[in-house]
Amino acid sequence: MSTSSPEAVKKLLENMQTDLRSLSMECKKKFPPVKEAAESGIVKIKTIAARNTDILAALKENSSEVVQPFLMGCGTKEPKITQLCLAAIQRLMSHEVVSEAAAGNIINMLWQLMENGLEELKLLQTVLVLLTTNTVVHDEVLSKAIVLCFRLHFTKDNITNNTAAATVRQVVTVVFERMVAEDERFKGIVEQPPPVQGNTNRRSVSTLRPSAKDAYMLFQDLCQLVNADAPYWLVGMTEMTRTFGLELLESVLNDFPGVFLQHQEFSFLLKERVCPLVIKLFSPNIKFRQGSSSAASPAPVEKPYFPICMRLLRVVSVLIKHFYSLLVTECEIFLSLLVKFLDGEKPQWLRAVAVESVHRLCVQPHLLRSFCQSYDMKQHSTKVFRDIVNALGSFIQSLFIVPNAGNAAAVSAPAGGSGSGVQGTAQGGPGTGGVSGTLTTQAAFEYRGTWIPLMTVSVQGSAKATYLEMLDKVEPPSIPEGYAMSVAFSALLDLVRGITSMIERELAMEEEAAAEFREAHPDQEWKPQPGAHLVWEEMVSACWCGLLAALSLLLDASTDETATENILKAELTMASLCGRLGLVTPRDAFITAICKASLPPHYALTVLSSNAANLSSKAYSIQGQSVQIISPSSESHQQVVAVGQPLTAQPQGTVVLTAKNIQCMRTLLNLAHCHGAVLGTSWQLVLATLQHLVWILGLKPGVGGALKPGRAVEGPSTVLTTAVMTDLPVISNILSRLFESSQYLDDVSLHHLINALCSLSLEAMEMAYGNNKEPSLFAVAKLLETGLVNMDRIEILWRPLTGHLLEKVCQHPNSRMREWGAEALTALIKAGLAYKHDPPLAQNQRLQLLLLNPLKELSNVLHADIRQKQLECVLQILQSQGDSLGPGWPLVLGVIGAIRNDQGESLIRTAFQCLQLVVTDFLPTMPCTCLQIVVDVAGSFGLQNQELNISLTSIGLLWNISDYFFQRGEAITQELEREEEALQKQAQERGETLNRPFHPAPPFDCLWLCLYAKLGELCVDPRPAVRKSAGQTLFSTIAAHGTLLQQPTWHIVVWKVLFQLLDCVRTSSTTADKEKIESGGGNILIHHSRDTAEKQWAETWVLTLAGVARIFNTRRYLLQQLGDFFEAWEVLLNHIQSAALSKNNEVSLAALKSFQEILQIVTPVKDSDKAGDALAAMGVPPVLIDPLSASGPGRPLVRSDSLVERLTRYNGAELQAPPPGEESALEDSALWWSAWNTWYRTGTDSTRPPSGPTEKLSFIPSQPFLTALIQIFPALYQHIKANFSMEDLKKLGVILHGAVSVPISSDASPFILPSYTEAVLTSLQEAVLTALDVLQKVGKEMEKIMAICVGPENLQVMYPAIFEQLLLFVEFSCKPPQYGRMETKHVANAKYNQAEWVALNYVPFAERSLEVVVDLYHKTACHKAVINEKVLQNIIKTLRMPLGLKYACPSESTWKLAVSSLLKVLSIGLPVARQHASSGKFDTMWPELANAFEDFLFTKSTPPDNLSIQEFQKNEAIDVEVVQLISTEILPFANFIPKDFVGQIMTMLNKGSIHSQSPSFTEAEIDVRMREDFSKVCFETLLQFSFSNKVSTPQEGYISRMALSVLLKRSQDVLRRYVEDERLSGRCPLPRQQVTEIIFVLKAISTLMDSLKKTQPENVDGNTWAQVIALYPTLVECITCSSSEVSSALKEALGPFKDFMQPPVSKVQNGES
Repeated sequence: MSTSSPEAVKKLLENMQTDLRSLSMECKKKFPPVKEAAESGIVKIKTIAARNTDILAALKENSSEVVQPFLMGCGTKEPKITQLCLAAIQRLMSHEVVSEAAAGNIINMLWQLMENGLEELKLLQTVLVLLTTNTVVHDEVLSKAIVLCFRLHFTKDNITNNTAAATVRQVVTVVFERMVAEDERFKGIVEQPPPVQGNTNRRSVSTLRPSAKDAYMLFQDLCQLVNADAPYWLVGMTEMTRTFGLELLESVLNDFPGVFLQHQEFSFLLKERVCPLVIKLFSPNIKFRQGSSSAASPAPVEKPYFPICMRLLRVVSVLIKHFYSLLVTECEIFLSLLVKFLDGEKPQWLRAVAVESVHRLCVQPHLLRSFCQSYDMKQHSTKVFRDIVNALGSFIQSLFIVPNAGNAAAVSAPAGGSGSGVQGTAQGGPGTGGVSGTLTTQAAFEYRGTWIPLMTVSVQGSAKATYLEMLDKVEPPSIPEGYAMSVAFSALLDLVRGITSMIERELAMEEEAAAEFREAHPDQEWKPQPGAHLVWEEMVSACWCGLLAALSLLLDASTDETATENILKAELTMASLCGRLGLVTPRDAFITAICKASLPPHYALTVLSSNAANLSSKAYSIQGQSVQIISPSSESHQQVVAVGQPLTAQPQGTVVLTAKNIQCMRTLLNLAHCHGAVLGTSWQLVLATLQHLVWILGLKPGVGGALKPGRAVEGPSTVLTTAVMTDLPVISNILSRLFESSQYLDDVSLHHLINALCSLSLEAMEMAYGNNKEPSLFAVAKLLETGLVNMDRIEILWRPLTGHLLEKVCQHPNSRMREWGAEALTALIKAGLAYKHDPPLAQNQRLQLLLLNPLKELSNVLHADIRQKQLECVLQILQSQGDSLGPGWPLVLGVIGAIRNDQGESLIRTAFQCLQLVVTDFLPTMPCTCLQIVVDVAGSFGLQNQELNISLTSIGLLWNISDYFFQRGEAITQELEREEEALQKQAQERGETLNRPFHPAPPFDCLWLCLYAKLGELCVDPRPAVRKSAGQTLFSTIAAHGTLLQQPTWHIVVWKVLFQLLDCVRTSSTTADKEKIESGGGNILIHHSRDTAEKQWAETWVLTLAGVARIFNTRRYLLQQLGDFFEAWEVLLNHIQSAALSKNNEVSLAALKSFQEILQIVTPVKDSDKAGDALAAMGVPPVLIDPLSASGPGRPLVRSDSLVERLTRYNGAELQAPPPGEESALEDSALWWSAWNTWYRTGTDSTRPPSGPTEKLSFIPSQPFLTALIQIFPALYQHIKANFSMEDLKKLGVILHGAVSVPISSDASPFILPSYTEAVLTSLQEAVLTALDVLQKVGKEMEKIMAICVGPENLQVMYPAIFEQLLLFVEFSCKPPQYGRMETKHVANAKYNQAEWVALNYVPFAERSLEVVVDLYHKTACHKAVINEKVLQNIIKTLRMPLGLKYACPSESTWKLAVSSLLKVLSIGLPVARQHASSGKFDTMWPELANAFEDFLFTKSTPPDNLSIQEFQKNEAIDVEVVQLISTEILPFANFIPKDFVGQIMTMLNKGSIHSQSPSFTEAEIDVRMREDFSKVCFETLLQFSFSNKVSTPQEGYISRMALSVLLKRSQDVLRRYVEDERLSGRCPLPRQQVTEIIFVLKAISTLMDSLKKTQPENVDGNTWAQVIALYPTLVECITCSSSEVSSALKEALGPFKDFMQPPVSKVQNGES
């Protein structure tokens, strides 16, 4: 509850009244005036409460009166009353209702009580409450209150003294707090300070505000009192102690530094009063020398006095800490004093306190920096900072070196007595496990017989002093042994930690600022403030020597792991900081210290000893005494953890590693790991040391360069304890991590690291020369590791790294060394290529070449093991990064191709594996300029004679390569041309000519020519297998991919490559040896068809001929544009004809194949697919490009030509490329006619039947040969059709007929003849049909080229001839052909006269011919020739034969096909016939057609007995189809058709609808076997044409009338027959079909009636009426029938007659309109 809330106020009033009543009660008897005052007080309070709203303010106003009764009460001096009054007064104070006047009265009253010695504690309490609750007490009143407290401090009572001391401290604090509060209030207001007068002590009080003034007066008097002078303000002081005064001064200075820094009046006090005071009081300590006789001192006071001295040091610490900036000069004096106190001659306690003070400074790095700036960096100034550090260092050294003599304190005892005792036990023998195994485990330092224990004195970073806090001691305490050392040690560590962390923090901030600046102003250079760096460097320079001296000594002397750790950490951070600041000497010095500590004592390591020599030449002077950097003492007793061999060229004894060595090694690793960036040249030191340690511990490199513990066998003298065994994996792990962390180094540091490793490696190699001892692979392994982790900037370290490995390591005679060099190099290359660089390697050509170059360089190394590694590396690179090698390909291919016959098979094999991988997977990813290299390399593998298989496979690779060239032609051309331009430009600049093979040809063509040249070399290889393979490949390549070549290049290919090859092969074939080749060596079996050289060459001949032909075929358009194509063509045809007519089956068939080839016979399906895909894949739209416009100068004919060519293939043989100009068209036809002549000659010769029976049948051409021959014609015809005459057609017919008739030789028959049951064509028959088919494939195309050709007449003239030929073949289905007069016995199985063979052989052929006829007719029905030559009539005539035979045909399929063909032909032919009705060209056809219908629908042959019902119904459906044709195609057009024909048709329909019964069925089947559907259709057809609504021509009327009368007549017949039959049958029901028929007729009649009713009367003929009416009596007759179905139908039929009971009046007379 707050003191001002209404409840609190109410309570206060109540309490006060209660207090007053109590007072009144107490004083009733003895002190009446007090009682009265109390009572009037009650009234007063009540009045105030009643009259005022703000009661507290009113109380304060009247506080003097309110307080009065209580003051009077205190005056009574009665303890009970006094206590009550003081309590009441305190209550008022705590509610802040005491005015200034009242306060003055209260203080006066308290003073009286104090003088009387009453209620002393209560008094102190009251003063404290008064001063802390409000600020009304000032000036004299305040000073009086303070003096009161001081006076109570010096009473006899201990409790009172202590309470008063506490109160004084609190009151002094309150005074200063008020001042701080006052400053806060006035913070915003700027005041003009009045001018300063004079320089008196009291001068400036006038300028201060009230609270400040009080504080000033108080502080000034404290100084006076400490100085033993009279106070100015604290009037009434009786006594004072210096110690208490110093404590108060310290607390004010420490708690309120702001006051002194902000107010110059106070600063003045500091400078003028405090500092002189301190210096004066220090004097006895300064002059005192421990050990000098006390007689020299004038008075005993002058001896240092511990309480004063210790407090002075505390004050000094505070002054330095807070007011250093104000008191620069003074602090210099203080610090110099402090340093002096560390002297060995000073008393132990003084040194201890001084060390504690120094420790306090050491934990304030910013302060230390200020010292450095203010003193060390100024000229003519004491080097204070350096002195402090050096003093600490020499202090520590002095503890070891100077025996503790002179002081009689208890300190010296341990050093002499107990210390040496402990030492004795601790030292044991060197083998007893050192310290850890004996009595003491206390942390300690031990050096040359001096043993100093180590205590924990404070937490790191805070200086918690022991002796500076002993404020209650008067006598100097005894200092335990090792305390000073421990504090000094902590101070050293804190100093290092503070300085380094401060500078590092500031460095980090600077870097951040730099980064921000660079972001903001990328174009400007960042300039740091030079000042800061100078300070840092000065600080380090000032302190490093002292630090290093002390730390090295401590490190050497330390026996405790933690202490060692701390020392090492300090050395490490210093080394790192020196590195960061670029101070090389100190950095190296610290690192050397760590390195030395890692190695066994006196270990001969040149790097270190030279470095140490540098350092020890510098002696550091500290206060005139020279301190050397102490060399390590070898006697420190440490646990031995390992024994091993030193790494030297000459074998030596063993060396010992201790636990501390290992600990130092870890620090060294840590240093390199975390601070590698700043090591610079000292990498040399670090790595050399590590290498030696690793060697002693027996670690060996493994995969990727990581070190693993080797086998114990390696060095028999290596002994490791279990402790170190568990450490080894950790150490090797840290070693690896160390080199991994090199990725965070900057470039310069990285170079230092690499250089250091290289020089280490060189040393190791020198050691390994001349002996095959295990070399030290540390450096090589670590070079590898460093390279691997720095892939992202590999460029900067690649050259030094690989240069060293290549030139030095890989050439080394020591195999292990060499192997590791190659391992490291290849691993680096692989990793470099695998790494995801930025920008990627593909865009960074230079880097890629850089990475691959060392791989190529390895080819120069002669050692086979290195070459093997190199090739394995290539293989792995290809497998992992082959697709991204880019410009590195020439290098890689160079490595693969560096192969000679004298190298072992295994190297060749490995290399070839690489090549295979390249060709299969990587051609698309390499630059095109490398393709020629690939060709050369592959060729060289083909020509090597170590491994036949590799030779053959490499030819396959050449094919794959060519295939690739083709697929990527366009891209390759563009790239090569770009490259060529660049090269040309370069050549021009140099003034040279461009030099490359096949130069004038364009670059892409040269690529091909190189390929052909290689294959050409291989084609004449002595090994047949190679020859064959190369030949095939050569042709395939040229044939498949030649489109890409330009014209002039083709000329070279045709005459220089192809014909030359043909000649060679023909010559070789004719001159080849006919001797049989024995199966060589029993391991290769040779087939009998290849067992002579001649046969082998014959095979080659066939291959070559085929190859050349294929090229002529596929590249014809291209070749035609060469000037001498016709000659080439003739040469080729000549070759082909002679070969075809040779009597060797293999060669002759091959010749025809080649003939086909050049005439471009292709299997359209497969090829068109291919071409389509090719087009699609290449993204070429199928548009024809006119070759003339496309080929300009410098533009190859490649594209246009290959496109046309592809399209040609794509559309099969139909679409030909437009001839490029008239001359070439003429030349073109000349070519084809010469081909036709060749074909005709060959065909005539081979198919002429033998003339006489006696003639010896020498050579009957084989079926495949004939098939091939005939198959040639369609392609040939494509090109000669323009001038193909009837003459030629006749020639063709002869050959075709002849070929079909050639018998089959007995041994071939099983393969050619189909099995007994299958009805299929032989391939020859198919070919014949195709030949004819081709002749008629002219439809649309002819119309397209009508303009060009002389006119289509000549071609159309041939159609009838073609039909004739085909119809002849169709007749084969019923009568087969003959072949000469050849008798069956000459050729087995040629029993053509037997029907089964005919059926087998010719039925499918004939049927297929028929299909062709239909198809052809479909296309040509309208042509004049076809119409004029009565083709339709001939077709019908031919078809009559199978149609008439129907079931008697040899094969049932024949008549079915005949029917369907007839229907198809008629659907096309009839409209044509109608169209030309007037010309009379079709007159003879109609009777033929009617007969055909008649023969078929009412056949004379009977169906076979085994015909199933389903089959019969299917056949009936065919009949129905024919009738439907009549109803749709013939009758509607009756007026265009001869009447006789229509009459015949009508009669036939009539017959069909009545005589519908097939007589041969049994009664049971008759139901189905009557062709019921057929009759119905006939009837419907009749009905349909009985009449029609509109008669447009007389003919139409005529057909209608005719149909109608037939219908009526038929109805009459049916009805009559039905009536008769029913009458005859009596009770028996009539047969089902007759009932159906009558119902059908009745329905028909009712339909007819309806129709008549709807028809216009004039459209109906009078005769019709007569016939309709005549039906009526017959219908009436039927009424008696018994069948209900008939009855209902009859009812329907009779109904309509009512309308005709009277004939309507008509304008039509006699049915004529």
